[in-house]
Amino acid sequence: MPRLVVFNNISLDGYFTDARGDMSWAHKSDPEWNAFVARNVSQAGMLLFGRVTYELMASYWPTPAAVQARPDVAKAMNVLPKIVFSTTLGEAAWQNTRLARSGLLDTVRELKGNDAGSDIAILGSGKVVAQLAQAGLVDEYQLAVNPIVLGAGRTIFQGVAGRIALELANDRRFENGNVVLYLRPARS
Repeated sequence: MPRLVVFNNISLDGYFTDARGDMSWAHKSDPEWNAFVARNVSQAGMLLFGRVTYELMASYWPTPAAVQARPDVAKAMNVLPKIVFSTTLGEAAWQNTRLARSGLLDTVRELKGNDAGSDIAILGSGKVVAQLAQAGLVDEYQLAVNPIVLGAGRTIFQGVAGRIALELANDRRFENGNVVLYLRPARS
């Protein structure tokens, strides 16, 4: 069965965007980190986005600059099937993208129930992550903790009511200072 995996960069104080919505602080480039990101993206079978992250990704990954800078990641990002959940987006023109105006939880339950499916990855998309976390549909959180304090911003769990108990399944330290925490819902 497909797993739903969230991958996000977060600051040491827990934000995935700063107070202005900027995520450029998380874009580090070194060979070890780049190889990790490329491998991570290539393991996904499908990508899910909210509107804001979708527009950000769709404005970059299909461009010649993206293909030149990160050909392996650009290829995967452009070829993978994608679903963007939005009530305000007019159309989803990025290659292999389906626009869903409603039904986030039902759509994800259906995708996860597909015996032959590959893992589903969510990048960014804080509002989508919070809804899926609240519904108990996320199988793994891969949180890249960046050694920076932002002081303010948005968390990927903004809007979650109540506790979600997680357990550390693994971790990995990178030379650029990032530490990826692999967290799964705690077993009862």
